[in-house]
Amino acid sequence: NAHPLPLISEIIDKVGKAKVFTKLDLQWGYNNVRIKKGDEWKAAFAMHQGSFELLVMFFGMTNSPPTFHNMMNDIFKDVIDKGVVIIFIDDILIFTEDEENHEAIVQEVLRRLAENDLFLKPEKCVFGASEIEFLGLLIGPDGIKMDPIKVQAITDWPAPTRVKEVQAFLGLANYYRRFVHNFSKIAAPLHNLTRKGVVWRWGEQQQTAFEELKRKFVEGPILAPVDFTHPLRVESDASNFATGVVLSMLCKDDKWHPCAYLSKGLNDVERNYDVHDKEMLGIIRALEVWRHYLEGCMHQIEIWMDHQNLQYFMSAKKLNHRQARW
Repeated sequence: NAHPLPLISEIIDKVGKAKVFTKLDLQWGYNNVRIKKGDEWKAAFAMHQGSFELLVMFFGMTNSPPTFHNMMNDIFKDVIDKGVVIIFIDDILIFTEDEENHEAIVQEVLRRLAENDLFLKPEKCVFGASEIEFLGLLIGPDGIKMDPIKVQAITDWPAPTRVKEVQAFLGLANYYRRFVHNFSKIAAPLHNLTRKGVVWRWGEQQQTAFEELKRKFVEGPILAPVDFTHPLRVESDASNFATGVVLSMLCKDDKWHPCAYLSKGLNDVERNYDVHDKEMLGIIRALEVWRHYLEGCMHQIEIWMDHQNLQYFMSAKKLNHRQARW
């Protein structure tokens, strides 16, 4: 079963203009799904007391997440299509622009849960909130923020003493890279330590990158959900190690607010590009990743970059194959 789970970027896009939120957490999760009769042996496990066959799906099975998510989508597919409910495995987020409609949707969701004998954890449910934590994000009418608890965990992280500790830190930090400008450039000394064949050495360069990343998370901005009726702007820059791009939107306060940051390191071949090619690569990456935003915008898109380096493309008499492909 290859049923895809929703992307975090997709969730951020959907909550958009919502002002009222409810979060529901299911009891027992995967255990709510019965294993097909006759197939119980496929999930059997052995102990010193003997072999045991579970009757229900459990955590750790390859197909557990997509199978359970598929079941939840079948139950709520019409309200999901209305753009007022998001299902992420056993977490349900209900979001609307007004309280009256919100209450009706919540009642409908609860009715369907009861019909399918699915129960909730009351202590983990939140009803009718103006701001809510969901999947490590703090979602509110003003935009999307990082969960302060997760940010605190990052800032309290001690300096790594081995590769696995660096990988663990980067694993958590990567989840929030959408909030950090030039993430790949800052984290490059840490990523280099995790490469195969690199000898462990935690020096001043690595410590500086480690502290800079933590500082960036503390200063993390509020991301504005993309609204296609507002002007959008792409700002791109490139270094010897990475490209960094920010997507901004002109909001009602007549100020540009960030919607997302995109940062990606350069491989060994890309590091040998000329400066103008590195600058252009950053723009190409932004256009590919944010294509659905930029094509849907009702205004002309602005692209800001170091124009001095890109003057090459205005005067070049012949482009190489890579440049022509771009």
